Amino acid sequence: MKVVRKTLSILAAPFVCGLFALGGTQVWAEGDPDVDPALAPLPMPIPAPPDNPITEAKVELGKILFFDPKLTGDASLSCGDCHDPKQGWGFNDPISRGYPGTVHWRNSQTVVNGAYLSKFFWQGNVGSLEKQAPTANKGAVAGNGENDVMESRLRQTPYYVEKFKEVWGTEKPILHHAWMAIAAFERGALTQVDSPLDRYLNGDKSALSEKAVKGKELFEGKANCIECHNGPTLSDEKYYNLGVPRPVEWEESGINTITYRWENYAKGVHEKMYRDWKDDAGLYYSSKRKQDIGKFRTQPLRYIKYTPPYMHAGQFFTLEEVIDFYNEGGGENEFTDGTHGFKNKTPILKPLNLTDEEKEALVVFLEEISGEEIKMAVPEVPKIEVMPDVPGLTQAQAKRIGLEMYLSNLAEN
Repeated sequence: MKVVRKTLSILAAPFVCGLFALGGTQVWAEGDPDVDPALAPLPMPIPAPPDNPITEAKVELGKILFFDPKLTGDASLSCGDCHDPKQGWGFNDPISRGYPGTVHWRNSQTVVNGAYLSKFFWQGNVGSLEKQAPTANKGAVAGNGENDVMESRLRQTPYYVEKFKEVWGTEKPILHHAWMAIAAFERGALTQVDSPLDRYLNGDKSALSEKAVKGKELFEGKANCIECHNGPTLSDEKYYNLGVPRPVEWEESGINTITYRWENYAKGVHEKMYRDWKDDAGLYYSSKRKQDIGKFRTQPLRYIKYTPPYMHAGQFFTLEEVIDFYNEGGGENEFTDGTHGFKNKTPILKPLNLTDEEKEALVVFLEEISGEEIKMAVPEVPKIEVMPDVPGLTQAQAKRIGLEMYLSNLAEN
């Protein structure tokens, strides 16, 4: 846990609501219709909400829970299965894996540097790390967990009984505290507080190579990446329709098509839209506004070297493909080309006329700012075990009347 020890001295700060206004000076990108926040180092200390300060004990507990499949429906998956340390703390297939018997329908994003985001998932429909984990772990095509079942498993695990009491002061583990511990782990252990980009922006001009610096100039200028990828996280957390093509999986795989159709129906679209639409409507599922159809939250670019493929359904496998896509002015899909009577393509997109050398410099910049890979061994998770009996009442009898935790305390005394 070297990362935790390194950062704990700068943690436990009050949560800063205006975090993303800390970008400092403003810059104009070539062709920009507005002023964008400059690229900026990640603010320190790492922000945490007042009711969930980061402590080493909580981070250690959250690490175990992150990799524990007890917090899903059939106890076969964990957070770490879709956010794998060896896959950039994300999932390197275009579409994330799903709950057994299903598949997911979107790409699994990295959880690295999530401490600095205010919107999670491609739809941006969750506003904190504390809410991100249960939304995923209980999602029908993701974790598919039920509150009472997951909490019961925690309470039947002596290790968790002990650790939850140590961290939270409760006699029995409470599921909500599990999500808070996972959030603390992600903040305390999965934040890059000293990447080459941070060092460069803090004055160390040797932190980036000459070619990467050229890429940075293009990023902020001719390539106009900074229009959306700005501020400390390199994301404005706004929503855009880039004309990204429909995932091939939805045309070639029946189970992928079924998941998409089910998600489309479950999110409450009109029957005509359910029958006619063949693509992911993104933000529209939350807002139900026509102008939001096909829009997705801007992807942060820190750590991007380790997190292919890219876009909301992994449509592009390399950074070179992504840059070629933007160089051509984006693309077209059924929500931009007038198929359904509207054109929602983001107007700022236009051909960039980048040379091969310039495209290469952009790739080098994005790879170098990703910094060192955060490696971590997957821990062994604790087992569910029967509590020891005490004189006069067996553990089985105690469970039937809800006294098993008190009996375990008596046994210890």
